[in-house]
Amino acid sequence: MGFSNTFKILISVLISISCLSLETVNGYYLPGSFPHRYYVGDQLFVKVNSLTSIDTEIPYGYYTLPFCKPLQGIKDSAENLGELLMGDRIENSPYRFKMYKNESEIFLCETNPLSSEEFKTLRKRIDDMYQVNLNLDNLPAIRYMQRDGIFLRWTGYPVGIKVQDAYYVFNHLKFTVLVHKYEHSNVAGVIGTADATELIRPANETATTEEGYVVVGFEVVPCSVKHDLSLLKNIEPYSKYPSTIKCDPVSVGMRVTEGKPISYTYDVSFVMSDIKWPSRWDAYLKMEGSNVHWFSILNSLMVITFLAGIVLVIFLRTIRRDLARYEELDKEAQVQMTEELSGWKLVVNDVFRSPNNPQLLCIMVADGCRILAMGIASIFFAALGFMSPASRGTLITGMLLFYVLLGIIAGYSAVWLWRTLSTGERRGWFSVSWRVACFFPGISFLILIIINLLLWGSHSTGAIPFTTFLILILLWFGISVPLTLIGGFMATKAPYLEYPVRINQIPREIRAQKFPSWLLVLGAGTLPFGTLFIELFFIMSSLWLGRVYYVFGFLFVVVILLVMVCAEVSLVVTYMHLCVEDWRWWWKSFFASGSVALYIFLYSINYLVFDLKSLSGPVSSMLYLGYSLFMVIAVMLATGAVGFLTSLFFVHRLFSSVKID
Repeated sequence: MGFSNTFKILISVLISISCLSLETVNGYYLPGSFPHRYYVGDQLFVKVNSLTSIDTEIPYGYYTLPFCKPLQGIKDSAENLGELLMGDRIENSPYRFKMYKNESEIFLCETNPLSSEEFKTLRKRIDDMYQVNLNLDNLPAIRYMQRDGIFLRWTGYPVGIKVQDAYYVFNHLKFTVLVHKYEHSNVAGVIGTADATELIRPANETATTEEGYVVVGFEVVPCSVKHDLSLLKNIEPYSKYPSTIKCDPVSVGMRVTEGKPISYTYDVSFVMSDIKWPSRWDAYLKMEGSNVHWFSILNSLMVITFLAGIVLVIFLRTIRRDLARYEELDKEAQVQMTEELSGWKLVVNDVFRSPNNPQLLCIMVADGCRILAMGIASIFFAALGFMSPASRGTLITGMLLFYVLLGIIAGYSAVWLWRTLSTGERRGWFSVSWRVACFFPGISFLILIIINLLLWGSHSTGAIPFTTFLILILLWFGISVPLTLIGGFMATKAPYLEYPVRINQIPREIRAQKFPSWLLVLGAGTLPFGTLFIELFFIMSSLWLGRVYYVFGFLFVVVILLVMVCAEVSLVVTYMHLCVEDWRWWWKSFFASGSVALYIFLYSINYLVFDLKSLSGPVSSMLYLGYSLFMVIAVMLATGAVGFLTSLFFVHRLFSSVKID
């Protein structure tokens, strides 16, 4: 990718902030969601994306295989930052149609004789079950097939197939374009899609009275056809093939042979459809097992809400009883009670003792707050349709922008917590702000660099280009770091949380316990994990099996429920530790809810072993584990921050209610 495209991407990232307000005003015309009107005879251009495989999860460029190339040369389409991070590489293709003009047996090209390297590469891609991904009017090509009486649908089509010891390539494509009559609109505006930006005019401004059509479906049937090379002499591209081509999907004919060329042809037919333009993505958004999905989510919501209510009722009754008994006694009786009873009341002068590594705790909690805010904001806007699957890469771009802009929250919460732990001390705020600005982004860059080295070694398009790395670094140090420092400076002027009790100079001895307290902390993560493991399955299927995830409304509810459960679990664990006179609750409250990340990582390994059994090669497994580790760290920081802050305010409120002499 050239520097001109890099500059365009940078500019688009910077102006996306202002676009959010414009999208809110024109809420019905979201990016990538406005119909493109075509008239009869208008040119339709098919675009190609990276070759993908669920067996390797390593994308490759379309033109790394011996396919036909456009006569005008290969050109990159406009890409956003999210597409580059996802490994998408949108390029033009030689396939071109004319609106509502059926064409059959169109000769595309004949490649050069396959070299030894091309022959080996093509066989390798067929063995790894790579799929060709085509797009028309921002719609991926979809393929239907019948197996055991059940209709299956796939996006894209396989490069080829292996029959016994022979390899065959799909060199004839039968396209079906579903169209619907354009429905007039009385609005006008500049709209952008993932591929272009254009001006939409009202119907009364149109220079022609012709109806026009919109594309509502794009289907492909791949065939392997052996062409007669003697008929291809002196035939030009886009000419009609001299003989009849029989496209039979269940038979093969074009065998891959070293030293011999491959000829490509295609058919295209246009079919009038009842599908309206707003519903054209329904075929892609139908998820398998949807009934189980909805029932499981609803069941999880009901069970977790019921358990959380029981825990909350029991907990409130216990606390109120302890406080009532303590406050009804006179001073002499309180002294006697202190000598006879044990529990959270005995650690009153140690409960706010500074934890080990307080600065690291502040940094992790602050980054967790930013990640949580970024996740909630991204899911909320995705549920509203601002980040729909129709706009490739917008979800990743939006998440990145939210994370960068929310640096002010990270800086503020880190310095505020630092001042609380140091009883109002302002010194060191810059160091805390700087470190929180570099903590999680630094970990992320380290993981991305390792993953990129693996992808670069495999010559994959999934590798992030060097110029994109420069953009990420510019966003990091040019926007995120200054905002984090501003947030930290604001926290130095804001009030902090003052302790309601004094702290003894000599720490109280902690009684020996029968079982390690960390077992309770790690076990506490099972309840938050129970709220999201069903949704996690669908998310993992979307990430690794090429399915489209779209139920962001349910995901938003699950995330809110997860926050509530993490808060309650951490609060209960903290209270249990205080009841056994263990005043070291700081880190334990963080990991009581943050331990859900451990179970997510174990689930990821289980998913790798049992659901991605076909994943081949150590590089693919390392990529999977690297991305899983990145996700787990983010979840740990977000859930840990929720649990810690809940426990902090609970402990502060609890000991503020005790009479202190």
